[in-house]
Amino acid sequence: MSSSDLLLPRTTFPPAGTDVTCAVSGGADSLALLVLACAAGCRVTAVHVDHGLRPESAHEAHAVRAAAARFGAGFVAERAPVEPGPNLEARARAARFAVLPPDVLTGHTADDQAETVLLNLLRGAGLDGLGGMGPGRHPIIGLRRAETWALCDELGLEPARDPSNDDPAFRRNRVRHELLPLLDDVAQRDVAALLARQADLLREEAAFLDALAESIDPTDAKALAAAPAPLARRAVREWLRGDHPPAAAAVERVLAVARGDAVATEVGDGRRVARTGQRLRLEDQ
Repeated sequence: MSSSDLLLPRTTFPPAGTDVTCAVSGGADSLALLVLACAAGCRVTAVHVDHGLRPESAHEAHAVRAAAARFGAGFVAERAPVEPGPNLEARARAARFAVLPPDVLTGHTADDQAETVLLNLLRGAGLDGLGGMGPGRHPIIGLRRAETWALCDELGLEPARDPSNDDPAFRRNRVRHELLPLLDDVAQRDVAALLARQADLLREEAAFLDALAESIDPTDAKALAAAPAPLARRAVREWLRGDHPPAAAAVERVLAVARGDAVATEVGDGRRVARTGQRLRLEDQ
């Protein structure tokens, strides 16, 4: 039995015959995503995005094209130039997703999940952030990074190695190369696997709270003020959600308006919440 056959039951690809787009950088994780999506019977298009940051990126695009052809997938090359400088990682990610379809599949693994949970914890994220990434756009999130490398080795694929993945200037790299090994040593166990399992549990609990919060009308000040605080926060957060969830401080200020401690408050993005009688309204400033 091949590694693909062993790994597929732990993935969450859509049914065979479904059209999917896979973001394939040429690294081991994204190549494994491509291979397993094809093995799952999906109609796959591999998209390589070149940010123009490294001279070898053009060669990596050719390698992805060859891998796509070998496994029966389509191929698209995109360019999304990013200039070196501050916030490079975030700017590159934004540029990449600007040229990818919104339902693109990515090759994040359980190791990426653990890193994301720790990064979100360091940012002060709440329950949703500690739930990490869901399986929807991340069908190989249940696999480990060592397994994607082993799959590539078995198939004779040569993954690209991005030197920026070792640059300690990026916080994720410090979490990967310094923090997680230290936690493994302190705990005397595989902490990445533990964090990935915890993220799954926390996402389930978050979904349960969201379902309960749906019964709360966030424009009803009296109902909002009377609701349990965890549910009231979730109702307000969903009400205010735009491209990104609102800041925790903004949610708390809205709850203060619902209690009558204030008549209005700014909530970001040029908007505010005001109260008239027992009703709250969201309006542009």
